[in-house]
Amino acid sequence: MNSKRLVIAGGSGFIGRTLAREFSARGFEVVVLTRSPRQRTDGVVEAEWDGAHAGAWTALLDGAEAAINLTGKNVNCPHTPENLRAITTSRGNSVNAIAAAIGAAQNPPRVWVQASAVGFYGDTGDAVRDEDSPAGNDALADICRQWEAAFAAGTVPRTRKAALRIGVVLGRDGGALPVLNKMTRSFLGGAVGSGRQYISWIHLADLAAMFVAAVADEKLSGTFNAVAPHAVTNADFMRELRRALHRPWSPPVPELAVKLGARLMGSEASLALMGQRCVPKRFLAAGFQYRFADLPKALTDLCGKG
Repeated sequence: MNSKRLVIAGGSGFIGRTLAREFSARGFEVVVLTRSPRQRTDGVVEAEWDGAHAGAWTALLDGAEAAINLTGKNVNCPHTPENLRAITTSRGNSVNAIAAAIGAAQNPPRVWVQASAVGFYGDTGDAVRDEDSPAGNDALADICRQWEAAFAAGTVPRTRKAALRIGVVLGRDGGALPVLNKMTRSFLGGAVGSGRQYISWIHLADLAAMFVAAVADEKLSGTFNAVAPHAVTNADFMRELRRALHRPWSPPVPELAVKLGARLMGSEASLALMGQRCVPKRFLAAGFQYRFADLPKALTDLCGKG
């Protein structure tokens, strides 16, 4: 078989499952690195790794066409000091392990695409942020800064590197949208808090296309905002979601109720109450073509039926 191998670390989650399907359809031999490998019937191979240490998985990077790293503890948890340390450590450890494996490979991957997040910019308010903007000053911004610093420090001279700062990913089977759908269908789809916080969103199909572009296009290196061209406020987002789901106006959710709900759900209120207003300057400059550049079209595609 002449297919090219592509290794996805942390590929068993919401984004990783989509990327595995996408690259398999494009003729790649996809290997997913995961803590709990299983036999699959879709042609994707799963291999064990712990996200931190060398092991048999390192041989899979030798001779691979590309590596993608999505590994990291989910930020949708209470941001206690212990959880923040685990979020930081999981990201840095996986980057360091992959860098070491690529550095030791006789035939290293041609490209390494690393996930990051628009949380890098902190709570931006109304200010627009592109890839040249500085990091924010809150806890998640510091985590992203350390994450990207570890990626930048990886010595892999024969491997092109690209980092995607991913926004709020909209998909049917994971991320925030299914929860928001359920609330909105139950007539609880009001703006959150002030409603003025920005959401830098991206349709899952466009995010997958960005990863494909980052792997395929030799000119794409450095850092990219993986978001749609037009961020929207939370109030506008929820209005468009109500429209897509044919639900009427709903009262806003006060900040205190958001904090209480987050505590009951084991989540973190700041994820809903703060936001980033980002633009994908570098993807637009590279000529990236969006399927879903506007929110109404994206939401109609994802939840307009039924």
